[in-house]
Amino acid sequence: MPTHTTTPDGAADLVVVGAGIVGLAHAVEGLARGLKVHVIERDERAVGASIRNFGHICTTVQSGQALTYALPARERWLDLAAKAGFEVRETGTVVLARTEAEMAVLEEFARSRGTDQARLLDAGATRALFAPAAADVLGGAHLPLDLRVDPREALPAIAAWLESEGVRFSWSTHVGAIDPAAGGIDVRTSRGTIRSARVVHAAGHDVDRLFPLVAEEEGVRRCRLQMLEVAPPGDVEIVPAVLTGLSMLRYGGFAETTAATRLRQEIEATSPELLDVVMNLMLTQRPATAGRPGSIVLGDTHHYDRTHLPFDDEYVAELVLREGARLLGAPLTVRRRWRGVYADSPRTDFLDREPFPGLRVVSVTSGIGMTTALGLAPTVLDQLF
Repeated sequence: MPTHTTTPDGAADLVVVGAGIVGLAHAVEGLARGLKVHVIERDERAVGASIRNFGHICTTVQSGQALTYALPARERWLDLAAKAGFEVRETGTVVLARTEAEMAVLEEFARSRGTDQARLLDAGATRALFAPAAADVLGGAHLPLDLRVDPREALPAIAAWLESEGVRFSWSTHVGAIDPAAGGIDVRTSRGTIRSARVVHAAGHDVDRLFPLVAEEEGVRRCRLQMLEVAPPGDVEIVPAVLTGLSMLRYGGFAETTAATRLRQEIEATSPELLDVVMNLMLTQRPATAGRPGSIVLGDTHHYDRTHLPFDDEYVAELVLREGARLLGAPLTVRRRWRGVYADSPRTDFLDREPFPGLRVVSVTSGIGMTTALGLAPTVLDQLF
């Protein structure tokens, strides 16, 4: 049942700070509950982690709380795509196994999840889904529940749809303080003060800008990624997202298998430099343009610090290109390079703190905001209201 909180004329029931996917997820949920929602974003449009990613809604490989959020988030992505008018592709993910240790992880994972979530593939079936697969591919798995979106299309479309439904947006507006006040909460911005009954602060990796104690207590730091777009060799078209053995060390559903221990030992023995840069070798392909296959988004590596130096190491990019060329079976031509940045915490995957009543500081601190935010937001608002 929709609920509405009465507030003074001109005030908001819910102010959301941040128009990335976590902020938009809370705006979507607030709208569904009949709340008067106001979103404040410091930039002209979302330019952070929510558009610098693979556009991979990697539902299946999550575990624990992340899987609890990811499963309903998947359905909400499908619903939002229909309402907001952007494309969501139900292509699933193909996971490649190039060694016996990698295949053992997939076999154990598939046994635990069942064929509706993970279907094992032999080498031929793997190549049918991923044509560039090299001769060393032993097999793989198809994860049919996973989705793909183009984040550079989806995020603006969601914001535009929310605006059309009555959600107010203040773009290019900096929030300098959030303070309790009589009858509500004052959000002090570069364009004036906004009064709200409740506030969700969803500013991604910038938790420490307004809430340094929260960031320190949760060990929040910034994870910097090096990512690339490369030309598709031979104009190849790759329909699903693609994960590899390195991905099996990163995602909980794989990493929690007993076989993952042997896989880590194997990579430590053969390619320790990939573990040094915390590589997750994966790719998706962007939508076609002018009838030509889109660029391949390739990455990524992970580097952790509270404050990063402004320099990128070309050695790291060369490692990604080396492994990408091996994966795609051809030398690669770079079209774009960029940094991704997201909030990370070694203590929690989901930061959700209440510095004072009516305010929630929320961040997905595990790099899976696109996958989980639409499932996280209902839980946050249940508690907030």
